[in-house]
Amino acid sequence: MTRKSSNARVQKHREALRRAGLRPVQIWVPDTRRADFALQCRSQSRRVATADRADTELSHFMEEALADVDGWSA
Repeated sequence: MTRKSSNARVQKHREALRRAGLRPVQIWVPDTRRADFALQCRSQSRRVATADRADTELSHFMEEALADVDGWSA
C-alpha cells in the first residue's frame, strides 16, 4: 500500500465527515507517560474532594439534579 493511497483514503473519510456536518477538533491531554502523572492526579483529586466537602450548596444542587433524571432513558 502506498502512502498516497493511504492519504487519499484519509482525505476521502474526512470529506465524508465534513459533508455529514462534522468538523475536526484538536485537543491536548496530559501525557500519562510522565513520571509525575500519577502524583498530579492524586494531588488534583484531593483538592477537588476537599473543595466538594466544603461546598454544601454544590452538594445539594448535585443531589437535586440527580433526583431530576429518574426515569430518563437514552
